[in-house]
Amino acid sequence: MQIVLPGALPDPAIAPELASHLEKKAPRFTEWLSRAQAHVMPAAPGETFCTTYEYWLLHYHGFTPDAQQRPAAGLSAILAHEAGAPVAAGEPLWLGQLVHVAPARDGAALIPASELEITPEESQALYDAAAPWLPDSGFAAVPFDTAHWALTPPPGYTPECASPALVSITSVNDWWSQDAAGRPWRRLVNELQMLWFDHPVNQARQARGLRPVNSVWLYGGARPEQLGATPSGQADTPRILRGLQGPSLVQDWGSWLQEFERLDREAFTQLEMPARLTLTGSDRIVELTPARHGFFGRLFGTKFDWRRWWSGHN
Repeated sequence: MQIVLPGALPDPAIAPELASHLEKKAPRFTEWLSRAQAHVMPAAPGETFCTTYEYWLLHYHGFTPDAQQRPAAGLSAILAHEAGAPVAAGEPLWLGQLVHVAPARDGAALIPASELEITPEESQALYDAAAPWLPDSGFAAVPFDTAHWALTPPPGYTPECASPALVSITSVNDWWSQDAAGRPWRRLVNELQMLWFDHPVNQARQARGLRPVNSVWLYGGARPEQLGATPSGQADTPRILRGLQGPSLVQDWGSWLQEFERLDREAFTQLEMPARLTLTGSDRIVELTPARHGFFGRLFGTKFDWRRWWSGHN
């Protein structure tokens, strides 16, 4: 069994202080840490162009980026694989996610489709409104699912795109390229934002207290065959427990400790150390496996100093 805990690793600056609290709140979990060998994987979003959880997902699916690709390019292929959507072999899959973009203190903020409650009818109506504008834009687009279009960029346009999930926890301005090659895409996005500004779909959404769907975020670009044949060679589907992710993102360490206490009590107490325990933080992933002790280790119950890697000292 594999357990994945997005948001389980705090930032190194606060990690030492939280360690002692964690031992009291989640004794079963910290016992696992002390009995495991740790493999630390760097996952800086500025290099991967995706969140650390998404970077783990790419490794799990055996994604191999091309020489000029960022790892985030594989997220479109994973989405198609998980949805069972047919994708032509040898063809890159670019996706445009329906999103909400709004002014923010540091530029612009993006709300991803997962937080917008978009209905199939809304998605289709917005696409129908955009369709007449597409032929002159240089981009072709067809609906992929409720939250996405499958896009065909102009020949030779292969941008490096951050995942919508990463953009949603940073800033649009950090990832909105201003290079000359991206002008046709920026022009199309601007046209869509004007077209959808007072669209009946968005008027109805706002009347219901929902954010309007007012933009599209481009990402992906990988081919389906860049994924591995079998995810990490594992037969069991990982158990992904997301309760720590929200408190971690806003650095609400009190709620984070409460969630660890709940997990320890409700999910971990009756379990043996899983064969693989995966923890993610803001820029690294730690994979834990039960340690294989020699005779004296088994006899005297040798434990590992988990606080070292927990605090970012690899």
